[in-house]
Amino acid sequence: MSLHLQRDLDALKKEVLQLGNLVESAINAAILALNNRETELADKVMQYEKEINDKEVYIEEECLKILALHQPVAVDLRFIVVVLKVNNDLERMGDFAKNIAKRAIFLATQPPIPIFQEFAVDLPVMVRSMVRKSLDALVTLDVDLARNVIKMDEKVDEINREMYAEVHRIIQQDASKAEVAMSLLSTSRYMERIADLSTNIAEDVMFMVEGRVFRHME
Repeated sequence: MSLHLQRDLDALKKEVLQLGNLVESAINAAILALNNRETELADKVMQYEKEINDKEVYIEEECLKILALHQPVAVDLRFIVVVLKVNNDLERMGDFAKNIAKRAIFLATQPPIPIFQEFAVDLPVMVRSMVRKSLDALVTLDVDLARNVIKMDEKVDEINREMYAEVHRIIQQDASKAEVAMSLLSTSRYMERIADLSTNIAEDVMFMVEGRVFRHME
């Protein structure tokens, strides 16, 4: 590997880490805005989302530039491919964080539904942990950590199914709570999608290290 290619790859890795930090900040702010009913934090998420979009475009341009200038092969090529995919996944996480923040703004104006408190604790904790672990796995190329993220996704799916069942029950009991309950269900779904994207990153780490595609495997 040439020194110029190594320099560019190192710089690209730093950019991805900065994007990851922005996305984590957006997700954390969105969840806090939802749980604490703080619209100011929701507004902050909108600012993060613009920065995330700008960074995503820059990283994509840098990847294409490296491919054109250096024509990397083998491990280096896999790294570029993974960065392009992770870059897109992180940008989508930012979109879901923005969606959560929008719901938080609406829900802050509505009476809370106490039954959702346990979901408001368990689900965000797991999702934030998956995001952090998937990024750590990417930085350290830790396959075991990546596998741990994939296992956690099953629990997130389970919580989301329980949330759906609870919403259905509440709407049947009191139709006047339907709009609030459906908005809460939407936030659960957005978090579940963030977890899915974290799983994608974990699978991409495994691809980068082992050279095998793990998506769609039973």
